[in-house]
Amino acid sequence: MNQSFRPSVPLARPESDVSAGVGLVGLAGLLVWLFVCRNWGSLAEMIGLPGPYTPLAGPYAALAAILASGIPMVAWSLLVDRVHLRASTGIDWSSPRPLHEMLPVSITKIAGLWATWALIAAIYCLGRWYWRGNYYFAMQLLGYAAPVLFLGAVPYVLWLDRVLVQPRDGAWHFGAMLIGREAWDAEQVRHHLRGWAVKGFFCAFMLSIDPLGFMGEVKADYGHLATDPVTLGNVAIEFMFMVDVQIAMVGYLLTMKPLDAHIRTANPLLAGWVSALMCYPPFILMGGGNVLDYHQNTADWAFWMAGHTKLLWLWAGVLVFLTAIYAWATVAFGLRFSNLTYRGVLTNGPYAFTRHPAYLAKNLFWWLQTLPFLATTHSPVDAVRNTVTLGLVSGVYYWRARTEEAHLLAADAKYRAYHAWMAEHGAITARFVRVGRWLARRRPVGTPAGPHPAE
Repeated sequence: MNQSFRPSVPLARPESDVSAGVGLVGLAGLLVWLFVCRNWGSLAEMIGLPGPYTPLAGPYAALAAILASGIPMVAWSLLVDRVHLRASTGIDWSSPRPLHEMLPVSITKIAGLWATWALIAAIYCLGRWYWRGNYYFAMQLLGYAAPVLFLGAVPYVLWLDRVLVQPRDGAWHFGAMLIGREAWDAEQVRHHLRGWAVKGFFCAFMLSIDPLGFMGEVKADYGHLATDPVTLGNVAIEFMFMVDVQIAMVGYLLTMKPLDAHIRTANPLLAGWVSALMCYPPFILMGGGNVLDYHQNTADWAFWMAGHTKLLWLWAGVLVFLTAIYAWATVAFGLRFSNLTYRGVLTNGPYAFTRHPAYLAKNLFWWLQTLPFLATTHSPVDAVRNTVTLGLVSGVYYWRARTEEAHLLAADAKYRAYHAWMAEHGAITARFVRVGRWLARRRPVGTPAGPHPAE
């Protein structure tokens, strides 16, 4: 490889746009609320509240957990990190414009927002899957929230437009396109619709799964965990997944400019959308007998290691560690977690070691948890088929990683600096890059160069 074509590498890792404190206080708030819900019976009785004195294990207690983690994160962001004062918010608090001056702009923007939400509601109505199973609960919640959202947009937009440096954003351009009285920018409209497509798709999905993990942790029996590695491992793993979902849900809901957590751009690459959506219902290909289902005639780790107590403890510890990394990767995002979007550059936490800690941890977890090369049918065909299929699933996540990098490299100079720094200094990423360079040097002359392996 010609060394002169490598990007310049900064001396130090670029500073993260999200401080570690944001996610940590959100996690603390979540843990406090989980403690309250698990011990609600004794707490309510102690302070004299009426019964029944049972744990708070319903879906609305799980939704309250979003507030329990979200409020501390918002408070930390505003009071400690003071994110509302950053230039990246696009806000100038020092010189608010008169309301009458901004009213025509705000009305156009509100029209664009209302039309966007009506479009999302129409897609919800047409999608049969949104009215089955866990999605039905999400649709009920969004139905209750719709009037608040539509009416609340009016004072919010009127207030915010007075201090925005550029109030004619994507929502305004979409509204202008629909009204037809002013010139509008098609690229701004596409940016707006892509961002709300992400929110519409993933908010419904996250709301559908959010109560399940939290209710499971409230009801979990911790009494005999110390002597059973399988039960302890499974409970700890489910706890990590619950943390991931709860913190991620806050991120999807709070895409707001005053918090500097708005969507700068949504991934414009078709490959990015295809590789991401095939990992989530209703498009998911990894389960239920679909083409990338690698679970056929398999059993999990505990089945194959039954009777080997030391190995069970070791394997459980590794799986819990991997899911802890996965949850840490989400907690590190704070208010900014979201698929398919650029909302600032994250360089701390697990992102100081690898550019894709969640994908790396998740895929290693699947391989060690499923052991696809072992089949309950003892059929070598099943073993090979499942191993190859899980390899293809890992390939999908490699594809996702590359499309995300392509999006962010084009969007932000800071990410380009982070990308270059990680390639040389990242504890995990740099090793993958060195392997890629070694393979490139050994490639025969005239062989087309491929991308470096990514974690």
